[in-house]
Amino acid sequence: MEILQKTCLVITIIGAINWGLIGIFDFNLVEMIFGSNGIARIVYTLVGIAGLINIGLLFRHFHD
Repeated sequence: MEILQKTCLVITIIGAINWGLIGIFDFNLVEMIFGSNGIARIVYTLVGIAGLINIGLLFRHFHD
């Protein structure tokens, strides 16, 4: 499970960087790389799922 959470954390960080680029420079890196097609939607979906999985990191200290 630790490998899954670390992988999801990396994906979430990449998504956060993309949102930062959108907010600051109005530049969407995902759409530049993949275009406005189904692949970009898959990337956005994976970032969202990774973020949901990372919610568990908030409560991890209660189980240690």
